[in-house]
Amino acid sequence: MDPAEAAHVSETVAEKVLQYRRDASGWKICRESNGVSVSWRPSVEFPGNLYRGEGILCATPEEVWDCVKPAAGGLREKWDENVTSFEIIQSITDTLCISRTSTPSAAMKLISPRDFVDLVLVKRYEDGTISSNATHVEHPLCPPKPGFVRGFNHPCGCFCEPLPGSAPPAKLKPRPTPSSLCKMVTWMLSNCCK
Repeated sequence: MDPAEAAHVSETVAEKVLQYRRDASGWKICRESNGVSVSWRPSVEFPGNLYRGEGILCATPEEVWDCVKPAAGGLREKWDENVTSFEIIQSITDTLCISRTSTPSAAMKLISPRDFVDLVLVKRYEDGTISSNATHVEHPLCPPKPGFVRGFNHPCGCFCEPLPGSAPPAKLKPRPTPSSLCKMVTWMLSNCCK
C-alpha cells in the first residue's frame, strides 16, 4: 500500500475512533460484570451496531498495552481464544502496518474461520493514552486464505488510558466494532494481567 495513502486513511480512521471514544451519547449498557461494562448503540455508518467495553485494571497503560497490542507473536495470540494467528503483512512505519488476523470457527462451526486484513495505526497521546486504530483494506500480498471467510472491519480501535490523578490503574476501552466484545473484554480484564 502506498505510504502516503496509508497515512491519510489511518489518520482518518484514528479521528473516527477518537470520536467514538469522546461521544458518550446513545450508548446503552448491555452487560456489566466484574467491573467490566459493555455498551452498544446503532451505527450511523452501516446497518448494525457499535459495541464498546470498558474496565479498569491495576496496571500502567504500558502493561495493559503489552496484552492487547497488535504484534506478531504478542501476548494477545496467547490469551485471546478468538485469535488463532496475527501477522504483519507490510510494515509501513514503526506505528503503521497492514496486518492479518485469523479467527477460529464459532457457534459450533456455524460461523466459519475468518481472516481480517487491516490497516493498523498505533497512536500515543500526551496524556499517556495508547491506541490502536484499524480498518479493512485489500492487499496484493494477502489473498483470502483457503478455508477462511474474509472478514471486514469498519473503523475500530482500542484505547489504554491512564486514570486521571492515579497511577498505575489504567482504563481499557476496546475497539468499537460490529461484533460482540463481551467475551473478549471479560476474559482479558479478569485473566490476562494476573
